[in-house]
Amino acid sequence: MSRRPTPSRRRWTYALLIASVLLLTLMPLPAGIEPFRPYWVALLLVYWSLEAPRPVPLGLAFLIGLVLDVLTVSLMGQHALSLVIMLYLVGRFRSRIRFFSHWRQALAILALLLNDRVVLLWGLLLAGVRDFGWAYWVAPFVGALIWPWLFVLLDQAVRPLWRRRP
Repeated sequence: MSRRPTPSRRRWTYALLIASVLLLTLMPLPAGIEPFRPYWVALLLVYWSLEAPRPVPLGLAFLIGLVLDVLTVSLMGQHALSLVIMLYLVGRFRSRIRFFSHWRQALAILALLLNDRVVLLWGLLLAGVRDFGWAYWVAPFVGALIWPWLFVLLDQAVRPLWRRRP
Protein backbone atom coordinates (compact mmCIF):
# COMPACT_ATOMS: atom_id res chain seq x y z
CA MET A 1 0.00 0.00 0.00
CA SER A 2 1.54 3.28 -1.09
CA ARG A 3 1.40 6.34 1.06
CA ARG A 4 -0.18 9.35 -0.62
CA PRO A 5 1.59 12.65 0.01
CA THR A 6 -0.38 15.15 2.02
CA PRO A 7 -0.59 18.83 1.01
CA SER A 8 1.54 19.83 3.99
CA ARG A 9 4.20 17.31 2.97
CA ARG A 10 4.20 18.79 -0.53
CA ARG A 11 4.60 22.32 0.82
CA TRP A 12 7.49 21.25 3.06
CA THR A 13 9.19 19.49 0.16
CA TYR A 14 8.80 22.54 -2.07
CA ALA A 15 10.12 24.83 0.67
CA LEU A 16 13.08 22.51 1.28
CA LEU A 17 13.96 22.42 -2.42
CA ILE A 18 13.70 26.21 -2.74
CA ALA A 19 15.88 26.64 0.35
CA SER A 20 18.38 24.15 -1.10
CA VAL A 21 18.76 25.98 -4.39
CA LEU A 22 19.02 29.32 -2.58
CA LEU A 23 21.84 27.86 -0.48
CA LEU A 24 23.54 26.52 -3.61
CA THR A 25 23.30 30.02 -5.05
CA LEU A 26 24.82 31.61 -1.94
CA MET A 27 27.52 28.98 -1.37
CA PRO A 28 30.93 30.63 -1.77
CA LEU A 29 33.06 29.27 -4.60
CA PRO A 30 36.68 29.96 -5.52
CA ALA A 31 37.01 32.92 -7.89
CA GLY A 32 38.19 30.66 -10.72
CA ILE A 33 35.00 28.60 -10.83
CA GLU A 34 32.50 31.25 -9.76
CA PRO A 35 31.48 32.01 -13.39
CA PHE A 36 30.53 28.34 -13.82
CA ARG A 37 27.80 28.46 -11.15
CA PRO A 38 24.46 27.54 -12.74
CA TYR A 39 21.32 29.55 -12.07
CA TRP A 40 19.94 26.93 -9.67
CA VAL A 41 16.73 28.78 -8.81
CA ALA A 42 15.76 29.14 -12.47
CA LEU A 43 16.54 25.49 -13.21
CA LEU A 44 14.32 24.32 -10.35
CA LEU A 45 11.44 26.61 -11.30
CA VAL A 46 11.68 25.62 -14.96
CA TYR A 47 11.55 21.95 -13.95
CA TRP A 48 8.43 22.58 -11.85
CA SER A 49 6.80 24.57 -14.62
CA LEU A 50 7.42 21.77 -17.09
CA GLU A 51 6.58 18.74 -14.99
CA ALA A 52 4.15 19.76 -12.26
CA PRO A 53 0.44 19.24 -12.89
CA ARG A 54 0.03 23.01 -12.50
CA PRO A 55 2.85 25.37 -13.54
CA VAL A 56 4.56 27.64 -11.03
CA PRO A 57 2.48 30.83 -10.59
CA LEU A 58 4.25 33.93 -11.87
CA GLY A 59 3.58 35.67 -8.55
CA LEU A 60 5.48 32.96 -6.69
CA ALA A 61 8.35 33.26 -9.18
CA PHE A 62 8.37 37.02 -8.56
CA LEU A 63 8.51 36.53 -4.77
CA ILE A 64 11.31 33.96 -5.05
CA GLY A 65 13.16 36.39 -7.33
CA LEU A 66 12.80 39.17 -4.76
CA VAL A 67 14.19 36.88 -2.06
CA LEU A 68 17.08 36.05 -4.38
CA ASP A 69 17.66 39.76 -5.00
CA VAL A 70 17.84 40.44 -1.27
CA LEU A 71 20.10 37.45 -0.55
CA THR A 72 22.53 38.21 -3.38
CA VAL A 73 22.45 41.98 -2.74
CA SER A 74 21.61 42.69 -6.37
CA LEU A 75 19.46 45.32 -7.98
CA MET A 76 15.99 44.95 -6.44
CA GLY A 77 13.62 43.27 -8.84
CA GLN A 78 16.32 42.14 -11.25
CA HIS A 79 16.02 38.40 -10.60
CA ALA A 80 12.30 38.74 -10.00
CA LEU A 81 11.77 40.19 -13.47
CA SER A 82 14.05 37.66 -15.15
CA LEU A 83 12.34 34.70 -13.45
CA VAL A 84 8.88 35.96 -14.37
CA ILE A 85 9.90 36.38 -18.02
CA MET A 86 11.54 32.95 -18.07
CA LEU A 87 8.55 31.19 -16.54
CA TYR A 88 6.16 33.02 -18.84
CA LEU A 89 8.13 31.66 -21.80
CA VAL A 90 8.18 28.18 -20.28
CA GLY A 91 4.42 28.32 -19.77
CA ARG A 92 3.92 29.54 -23.32
CA PHE A 93 5.95 26.70 -24.85
CA ARG A 94 5.38 24.08 -22.14
CA SER A 95 3.52 21.59 -24.31
CA ARG A 96 6.32 21.62 -26.89
CA ILE A 97 9.28 21.48 -24.51
CA ARG A 98 7.82 18.63 -22.45
CA PHE A 99 7.94 16.22 -25.37
CA PHE A 100 11.58 16.87 -26.24
CA SER A 101 14.24 14.37 -25.19
CA HIS A 102 16.39 15.49 -22.24
CA TRP A 103 19.16 16.69 -24.55
CA ARG A 104 16.78 18.68 -26.75
CA GLN A 105 15.25 20.10 -23.58
CA ALA A 106 18.78 21.14 -22.61
CA LEU A 107 18.95 23.22 -25.80
CA ALA A 108 15.64 24.87 -24.91
CA ILE A 109 16.98 25.49 -21.39
CA LEU A 110 20.10 27.04 -22.92
CA ALA A 111 17.92 29.42 -24.94
CA LEU A 112 15.90 30.32 -21.82
CA LEU A 113 19.03 30.88 -19.72
CA LEU A 114 20.67 32.99 -22.43
CA ASN A 115 17.47 35.05 -22.65
CA ASP A 116 17.63 35.39 -18.87
CA ARG A 117 21.20 36.68 -19.14
CA VAL A 118 20.11 39.28 -21.68
CA VAL A 119 17.35 40.48 -19.31
CA LEU A 120 19.83 40.63 -16.41
CA LEU A 121 22.34 42.44 -18.63
CA TRP A 122 19.70 44.99 -19.58
CA GLY A 123 19.01 45.69 -15.91
CA LEU A 124 22.70 45.97 -15.09
CA LEU A 125 23.32 48.33 -18.00
CA LEU A 126 20.48 50.54 -16.78
CA ALA A 127 22.14 50.54 -13.34
CA GLY A 128 25.43 51.70 -14.87
CA VAL A 129 27.46 48.49 -14.75
CA ARG A 130 29.56 48.28 -17.92
CA ASP A 131 32.23 45.60 -17.44
CA PHE A 132 31.13 42.21 -18.80
CA GLY A 133 33.54 39.59 -20.00
CA TRP A 134 33.14 36.10 -21.40
CA ALA A 135 32.59 34.76 -17.87
CA TYR A 136 29.15 36.41 -17.72
CA TRP A 137 27.93 34.07 -20.50
CA VAL A 138 29.34 30.76 -19.15
CA ALA A 139 26.66 29.91 -16.56
CA PRO A 140 23.83 29.30 -19.09
CA PHE A 141 25.96 26.72 -20.87
CA VAL A 142 26.75 24.97 -17.58
CA GLY A 143 23.04 24.99 -16.71
CA ALA A 144 22.18 23.42 -20.06
CA LEU A 145 24.90 20.77 -19.63
CA ILE A 146 23.67 19.68 -16.21
CA TRP A 147 19.97 19.86 -17.14
CA PRO A 148 19.49 16.18 -18.14
CA TRP A 149 20.96 14.89 -14.87
CA LEU A 150 19.22 17.54 -12.76
CA PHE A 151 15.95 16.65 -14.47
CA VAL A 152 16.35 12.96 -13.55
CA LEU A 153 17.37 13.83 -9.97
CA LEU A 154 14.40 16.16 -9.46
CA ASP A 155 12.10 13.65 -11.14
CA GLN A 156 13.07 11.04 -8.55
CA ALA A 157 12.66 13.46 -5.65
CA VAL A 158 9.47 15.29 -6.62
CA ARG A 159 7.45 13.07 -8.97
CA PRO A 160 5.89 10.99 -6.14
CA LEU A 161 4.38 14.21 -4.74
CA TRP A 162 2.37 14.74 -7.92
CA ARG A 163 0.57 11.42 -8.02
CA ARG A 164 -3.13 11.80 -8.49
CA ARG A 165 -5.56 10.39 -5.98
CA PRO A 166 -7.52 7.35 -7.18
